[in-house]
Amino acid sequence: MSPGRWSVSRRALLLAGLPLATQAQAAYAGPIFDAHLHYNDDAQAPHPPADVLARMARAGVRGALVNSRPNDGTLRLVAEAGPQWVPFIRLYRNRADYTGWFADDSIRRMVLELLAKGNEGSPAGPFRGLGEFHLYDSANADGPTAVALMKLARERGLKVLAHVDGVAVHKLLGHAPGTSLIWAHTGISGEPVEQVRELFAKHPGLRGELSYRPGLTHDGRITPEWRALFAAHAGRFLVGSDTWVTPRWQHYESLFADYRGWLGQLPDEVAQRIAWGNAAGLFGLKPA
Repeated sequence: MSPGRWSVSRRALLLAGLPLATQAQAAYAGPIFDAHLHYNDDAQAPHPPADVLARMARAGVRGALVNSRPNDGTLRLVAEAGPQWVPFIRLYRNRADYTGWFADDSIRRMVLELLAKGNEGSPAGPFRGLGEFHLYDSANADGPTAVALMKLARERGLKVLAHVDGVAVHKLLGHAPGTSLIWAHTGISGEPVEQVRELFAKHPGLRGELSYRPGLTHDGRITPEWRALFAAHAGRFLVGSDTWVTPRWQHYESLFADYRGWLGQLPDEVAQRIAWGNAAGLFGLKPA
């Protein structure tokens, strides 16, 4: 490009109010770990394992935290070679379990049975955590099964994936201090960034997963409050697809293209940690 043409381009960018540095930013191109993948019963016919693996490969997703309703979907998917799988036990046998699991002792017994089986024969190894589970009322974090399973997670070194509000996060980790809890969506309804900061300060084992997180970007750009949060807590965040309904699979690649876009706006080290490194440290993954 000639100096004259560069001058025109530079002037155009300045007049548009766009920082020159942002124009050169490329999307993050490294490996990604999907920290919130569901393989539920209704997704398995339209998206058999071969289809899932192909979508993951196209998205550059090299590993995933897998859970399903019921748990046989997880066992089916993690039997496939390729990605680095991290199987979790979901607390739901069916949709009815969503609203009462926290006080249902049969859920606790199901978890113990699955842990005892040890995910036999799976190349993914044993179950590594519990969840995703929901608490639509934070008071239910004090339910007997919720308390028992949090204590079990701490005793067995299991991670927890929880779709709850900030009050429930504090309650759950109060029952089992030191447990590693992945906060699905970093809030059930977009908790304020200051509340996220406060909970991170109180609970060193808390991490935030970023699917569906409102306020994270605006017009494709990371908002200033989230940029500051990532700078302060680069080691506390993960990204995920949350394929909670079957149509979500149709958008799998585009979901991660969006992640790559805003990850590319961060310093390389921060982007790599959020995309892969934090999950690698949490689950002992091999280099991708």
